[in-house]
Amino acid sequence: QFPFGRRLPCDIYWHGVSFHDNNIFSGQVNKFPGMMETVRKITLSRAMRTMQDLFPLEYNFYPRSWILPEELPLFVAEVRMMKDRNPSWKPTFIVKPDGGCQGDGIYLIKDPSDIRLTGSIQSRPAVVQEYICKPLLVDKLKFDIRLYVLLKSLEPLEIYIAKDGLSRFCTEPYQEPTLKNLHQVFMHLTNYSLNIHSGNFIHSDSVNTGSKRTFSSILCRLSSRGADVKKLWSDIISLVIKTIIALTPELKVYYQSDIPAGKPGPTCFQILGFDILLMKNLKPILLEVNANPSMRIEHEQELSPGVFENVPSPVDEEVKVAVIRDTLRLVDPQKKKRKDAHLSFHTYLLIFPVQVQSLHAQIAGMKDKQHKHHSLKLSLKLKFYLKPGSSPSAEQAPGAGEELPEAALPSLCLKQVFPKYAKHFSYLRLVDRVAALFIRFLGVKGTTKLGPTGFRTFIRNCKLSNSNFSMAAVDILYIDITRRWNSMGIDHKESRMCLQAFVEAFFCLAQRKYKSLPLHDQVASLIELCECRLAALHGKRLVWGCG
Repeated sequence: QFPFGRRLPCDIYWHGVSFHDNNIFSGQVNKFPGMMETVRKITLSRAMRTMQDLFPLEYNFYPRSWILPEELPLFVAEVRMMKDRNPSWKPTFIVKPDGGCQGDGIYLIKDPSDIRLTGSIQSRPAVVQEYICKPLLVDKLKFDIRLYVLLKSLEPLEIYIAKDGLSRFCTEPYQEPTLKNLHQVFMHLTNYSLNIHSGNFIHSDSVNTGSKRTFSSILCRLSSRGADVKKLWSDIISLVIKTIIALTPELKVYYQSDIPAGKPGPTCFQILGFDILLMKNLKPILLEVNANPSMRIEHEQELSPGVFENVPSPVDEEVKVAVIRDTLRLVDPQKKKRKDAHLSFHTYLLIFPVQVQSLHAQIAGMKDKQHKHHSLKLSLKLKFYLKPGSSPSAEQAPGAGEELPEAALPSLCLKQVFPKYAKHFSYLRLVDRVAALFIRFLGVKGTTKLGPTGFRTFIRNCKLSNSNFSMAAVDILYIDITRRWNSMGIDHKESRMCLQAFVEAFFCLAQRKYKSLPLHDQVASLIELCECRLAALHGKRLVWGCG
């Protein structure tokens, strides 16, 4: 553990919170630059809205969303219009602070006028979404699913999904929202960090019962009732892949800024937590994506007022130990070398390993006789999978200096879904190609914003200006869109164009040029035109260079 970082090279760096070390020039890091910013509620909602504009049917798994405060008038107007069209519509909305976590600041409303218009809405922006009023219930309780997803690589895109996850239950029987029960958080909010404080929360030694269970136990129960579990899994896999596709354009901009191409730098991977709700008809709905899902495998138990003890959580261990173990197996830097020669154990470096400290504390606290076997098992897992250092002793491994054979480990719990199913989803990656154009014209390495010169160069090189769309009109388009997007951010003085603003400008150009086509065909046509003209320009420059 190196709280202040380390300059010596290592195979794997395990950061506790986010990618933040600019002194890493090789190896692999367990965080992507910009991931925390990309999965924030507002950024995620904007990315999903862009994809919903292009592919409305494919992205109908994300609730309709509005961003506060800038879209409050739009929210009020759209709700009023929908109520006028359908007077029987009785909606409920959920308000989520942008930077909130663990259920902090979330509340339900019946009408836009119920939004808490205090000073905090300006300083703490939020997302308001349609609330899912008819969720699937188990034992009359609402629950959500936490699935663990490994983004192993961004370029090429490589995604794995854990075969099991956690089902986290509310602690009061569910009723559809009314003015009387809107404020009953234990009925409507599935957040573990909230429900653990309920007197009805049940800690269970079984993975099939209690207020936190394995997702596989829910699937078994649904299967016994005749539900099509294979289709449900297929829908969840589709949801995960489509969500990652929506996030990758922003991630690539951050990645090239922190780890510029052509310079020495690490590769990245990251474990994400996907929070998913099932509707009555078993349709999965994406609630949010967590960049730092908890990897704790114990919970606190109050022995006496103010005195707590860490107690093992079998359901957490069942799921999370397998995710960590198999992530390390998949990113193992020595795997290729071992195909040619047998090598001894290598070193992992953990920086700020909050989860490991938590496990050490758990082991140290297990004094009870009934926990001795559990303590030993956890200790061995730590030593074998996570302990920095040299080769294990004879007691820890099959033989001194030998590796544990792959066959002796459990089968992988992480299933590859991309590029395995790439052919079914590649047509959705239009914004990825727009982001590639954006990055191409950034000019200065290490930046995430496009200046006016870069935008003009993009227009000129792709030959998008003409007598009906002059370079003066190009400048006006750039200024108008950039000014509006920057007014939504923290830095109002910023004068350059972010990726989301460039995407909006690109859509405007596509709609101007291909008026008779649907939006996704307009965008696809303009992308192909730009790529073709840039390729031709590159070919000419090569010929000139040879001449």
